[in-house]
Amino acid sequence: MLDTRSLIQARLKTKDALIGIVGLGYVGLPLMLRYNAIGYRVLGIDIDESKISKLNAGQSYIEHIPAAKIAQACASGFEATSDFARVADCDALILCVPTPLNKYREPDMSFVIDTTDALKRYLRAGQIVSLESTTYPGTTEEELLPRIEEGGLRVGENIFLVYSPEREDPGNPDFETRTIPKVIGGHTSACLEVGIALYEQAIDQVVPVSSTKAAEMTKLLENIHRAVNIGLVNEMKIVADRMGIDIFEVVDAAATKPFGFTAYYPGPGLGGHCIPIDPFYLTWKAREYGLHTRFIELSGEVNRAMPEYVVTKLVNGLNDRGKPVKGSRVLVLGIAYKKNVDDMRESPSVEIMEMIEAKGGIVAYSDPHVEVFPKMRQHRFNLTSEVLTAQNLASFDAVVLATDHERFDYELIRQHSKLLIDSRGKYRLPEEHIVKA
Repeated sequence: MLDTRSLIQARLKTKDALIGIVGLGYVGLPLMLRYNAIGYRVLGIDIDESKISKLNAGQSYIEHIPAAKIAQACASGFEATSDFARVADCDALILCVPTPLNKYREPDMSFVIDTTDALKRYLRAGQIVSLESTTYPGTTEEELLPRIEEGGLRVGENIFLVYSPEREDPGNPDFETRTIPKVIGGHTSACLEVGIALYEQAIDQVVPVSSTKAAEMTKLLENIHRAVNIGLVNEMKIVADRMGIDIFEVVDAAATKPFGFTAYYPGPGLGGHCIPIDPFYLTWKAREYGLHTRFIELSGEVNRAMPEYVVTKLVNGLNDRGKPVKGSRVLVLGIAYKKNVDDMRESPSVEIMEMIEAKGGIVAYSDPHVEVFPKMRQHRFNLTSEVLTAQNLASFDAVVLATDHERFDYELIRQHSKLLIDSRGKYRLPEEHIVKA
């Protein structure tokens, strides 16, 4: 007779298992599509009723995920629900919920904790729970483990717990869910074995590590590595600017070295769901061990100062033309956090808009990927995207290039902007009306 572990491994390998994806956003939705595409039954669970309605109608709310893929998934058995009682039907539960920071720049674990509390009463023997949300080392053991075992289940014996950090990169044409290697750490060796069975058919390469803590730290290292290097090049940008040197020219030249250098480019600040946030998860947890992560925190300070640096360039540019910010009409180009996507999480563009408005400027935006400024937890603008025409560009006192979408007509922008603040290095040749930021 097969034991609990062998039974769930067998169901996963034969694709008889029902996969439950909890949280249907930029991480959960691509994962749902992947499992659906390879023949698993998939149930999506989310608290947002508008998402549930759209998905069940075959519609998408993420630009780079076509509605046709959602409709195809629905036709082949996918269903979305807000009913957590359906958790009991699932063999695997993959948690893909947000882990933002609170106003004190400390981890906000409410989404993870509330989700776990919502599903724990419906957990049963023979399931695997996988947390994919980026978090500090120890979260899986400290927050999920005791809640899962509250009802008498025993992790590693009749229910299984793993941490496997998401590595989604929205809009990246070179990688997809299947081709990005998957790191997995289990609470026990049995948990790890079941975790591998969960992911190995959906992902080309599975990378097991020794514990959930190691997997949690892996994700933080990946993003702290980027945050620190971006902080370095942003600081170099300020130094180069004072010296009259184009930092983008310097990075391009340094990138010709075939070893020992990786090109990172400066910008108006950090955005997205990981890089602006993840370093603070480690610095917060490190304090529990009496450690002060000075290097990581310094890079965070540099990166957080970039929106203000861009606005200072705008203020100085207007001042040189005899205009105050107050009463000036300013157009921000691009409010997504990176080019060619509609993802606005932690976008520095929004912070720039708020700073301009706080100084009395009349702010507007243009973004081909975000037609209407969305409802956000911390930011409110009742705006729609401006159409870029020669006449409209010329009507603004200044234009701030914040996100360098490929769909922008950069020559049109160059020709018709009265003052152009370039935070992305799109304009390399010096012109009187272009200010590098």
